[in-house]
Amino acid sequence: MADNKNNDVINDILNQLDNAKKASEEAETAKKEDIIEKKAEEPVRRPVSHVKEPDMSVRQPQPSVKKEENVQPRAQRPSVQLAADSDHIPQRNSAAVKRNNAHHPKKKKKKRNRLPGVLILTVFIFAVSICLSLVIIAFGKDMFGIGKEDNTRLIIVPENATTEEISQLLYDEGIINSPKCFQLFSKFRKSADVYLAGEHFVSPNMAYETIIKKLTSVEEEEKKEPVSITFYEGDTIYDAADKLEKEGVCNSSDFLFNFNAAGYGYRFEDYLPKTPNPLKFADARMEGYLFPDTYTFTKEMDPEEVCQKIYFNFNEKMTDERLEKMKKLNLSLDQLITFASIVQKEAPNREDMNHVASVFWNRLEHPEDFGGKLQSDPTSNYSDKVIRKHMDFINNDILKAYDTYQGEGLPPGAICSPGLDAIDAVLEKMPSEDFFFIANIYTKETFFSKTNDEHEMNKAKVHADEEAYEAEQARLAEEAAENNE
Repeated sequence: MADNKNNDVINDILNQLDNAKKASEEAETAKKEDIIEKKAEEPVRRPVSHVKEPDMSVRQPQPSVKKEENVQPRAQRPSVQLAADSDHIPQRNSAAVKRNNAHHPKKKKKKRNRLPGVLILTVFIFAVSICLSLVIIAFGKDMFGIGKEDNTRLIIVPENATTEEISQLLYDEGIINSPKCFQLFSKFRKSADVYLAGEHFVSPNMAYETIIKKLTSVEEEEKKEPVSITFYEGDTIYDAADKLEKEGVCNSSDFLFNFNAAGYGYRFEDYLPKTPNPLKFADARMEGYLFPDTYTFTKEMDPEEVCQKIYFNFNEKMTDERLEKMKKLNLSLDQLITFASIVQKEAPNREDMNHVASVFWNRLEHPEDFGGKLQSDPTSNYSDKVIRKHMDFINNDILKAYDTYQGEGLPPGAICSPGLDAIDAVLEKMPSEDFFFIANIYTKETFFSKTNDEHEMNKAKVHADEEAYEAEQARLAEEAAENNE
C-alpha cells in the first residue's frame, strides 16, 4: 500500500509539471499570435516612389505623392508608391492567422506517465541480477562441494575416458550437478587431464580440483597390499566380517556397522522398505545383500569403501529384467532376497533350486495346507545359531519370526547371501504340484512329493541311505585304524 501511495504522489507531481509546462507553452504561443495580429492590423509603410502603379484595366495618371522623410529607396530597384490608405495594400489579418493555424495545427505533446516504465525496467534488472547471482552461487557451491553429502561413491572409469564422459559419469552417480560446469573448469586448467581407468572413490563434497586429482593420479590406497577374498553362496554377513578382519582389510564391527547403515545411493536401495520391519534383526538388517563373489580389497581399507565395492556388485546384478520379473510376481526386493536365501540353503544346484522354489511357492499360495508356515530347517538354524548368538538381549518375537516352523510366511529377513541361481529360481516360479521335498545330505539328491504320505516314504528312504552311508564310513574308519596299528 505504501508503494502505491508513493507512486500516486510522484504521478501527481509529474502531471503538475506537465500542466505548468503546457500552460507556459500556450501563453508563449498566444503572445506570439497577438504580436502577429498587431503587426497585421498596422498599415505597411512602403518607400515612396515616383513610378506610377500600373493599372491593368485603364491607364490613368496617378497623383504623385511626396516621399516620406527619412525613407530611402532601394538601390537599383525602384518601388511602386502605394498610398497609406490604399485598399490594395496587402495585410495579414487575424483571419489569415487563424486559417494558417487551422491548416497547420500545433502538435500537442501526449501526457506520459513515465513511472510504470521505470519500475518495470528496475524490476527486470533486479530479477535478472537475482537469477544470475543464484546461478553463480549454485555453480560455485557445486565447484567447491559446499553443502553436499560426504558419502563415498565408487565409480568405474573406462579406458581412454574423455572429460565429457567423466563429467557425465560423475553426474549420473550424483557426484556433481553440472557436467558443463565441470567441463568448463577442466578446460581452464593448465595441464591436460588423463584419467586412469579402474575403480575410484569420490564423494559429492569434493571440489572439482580434488575429484580430477583423484581420477588422474595414483592414490595411496592403490599402493597398499591388495587382498583377494571370496564370499561364497550361503555365507552370512558375519562370515564375511570375520574374513575381512582375518585378512587385515578392516575391523569386523566397523564393517557390519557400515554395511547395515547402507544409504550409498545405489538404485537397488530405492526398492528397500522405507519403514523398517520391527521383527527384523537390526544387526543383520542387510543380510542377503552381500553378493557372493571374489573381491579385491587392500590392507587397512576404509570400511565404507569395502561396503561400496560389495554394494556396487549387487547393484549390477539386479538388472532391469530381474526387477521387472520381481514386480510381476508382486514381490518386494526384500521378499525376493529372503525367499532366495532359503532356496540357496535348501538346494545344491540350479535344477533342484527351481523345484524347491516351486514347493515354497505352493506353500505360500496355499497357506491352509500348512497353517501358513514354510517349515524350512535352515530358517530354524539361522534363528537359533546366528541371531540368538548376536543378540544383546533375547527377543523371542524376533527369533520366532525367523523360524518358519513358528512364524507364518517368509521370515522378516534373509538368512544368508543367495547367488544368482537361487534368485533366478524364485523369479522363474516353475509350476509344479509338489508340496514336500527332502534331500540326502551325503548324496546331494533331493526327493519331491505331492502328498505327506509320499513324503514320509521318501524320508524313510533317505534316512536309511544316510544310516547306511554313516555305517560304511564307520567301517572304513575302523579298518584304517587297524591298518595303522
